[in-house]
Amino acid sequence: MTELDDLLHRNHEWAERVRREDPGFFDRLSQQQAPKYLWIGCSDSRVPANQILGLDPGEVFVHRNVANLVVHTDLNALSAIQFAVDLLKVEHILVVGHYGCSGVHASLTGTRVGIADNWLRHVGDVAQKHAGLLAKVPTEELRHARLCELNVVEQVVNVCRSTVVRDAWTRGQAVDVHGWVYSLADGRVRPLAIDISGPDEIETAYTAAIAGMPTTTPRDG
Repeated sequence: MTELDDLLHRNHEWAERVRREDPGFFDRLSQQQAPKYLWIGCSDSRVPANQILGLDPGEVFVHRNVANLVVHTDLNALSAIQFAVDLLKVEHILVVGHYGCSGVHASLTGTRVGIADNWLRHVGDVAQKHAGLLAKVPTEELRHARLCELNVVEQVVNVCRSTVVRDAWTRGQAVDVHGWVYSLADGRVRPLAIDISGPDEIETAYTAAIAGMPTTTPRDG
């Protein structure tokens, strides 16, 4: 049996197990996609959105890329946001980074990884913007964690400033944008105290999130 055959076998076993435990699961799943949440996360294979949130397929719409970036010229990310907001009518957009992110670490240390260096330049811009704060952090491990968090905060603002979300707010659609970070060490998600539900909240929430960023200790769970 090849590796791919093994994957297909695992899929068949999973499908049969789900069908036994919940005979109507696939019928319900095929009828409608109506998630309340859009998850914008990292492509890291250790960070599966549905499992982390304890949700079934169909309950969260997912967009992932290296280092969970939202770039205003990235039509892939913007299309996912537009589809989620305009068509699926999601109520919450979750920008979720994770501690130990390799892309963030490469930007922090100046490590070359290849063509992705051009993409990760956006994380490097975040590091430069907050160089003063990062300089106060005593260890590389903590600086890595802080940059993972700072990157999430900046991407939350990018989501809020996108034409898709601004237009939704203008027409009165309820969409809240949140910044979270996930720990591989304990499986827990930590909110970063940046939750925005309208354009007037962006600057205040951003300033508070940056001001509340710890420098000498890990973030409490």
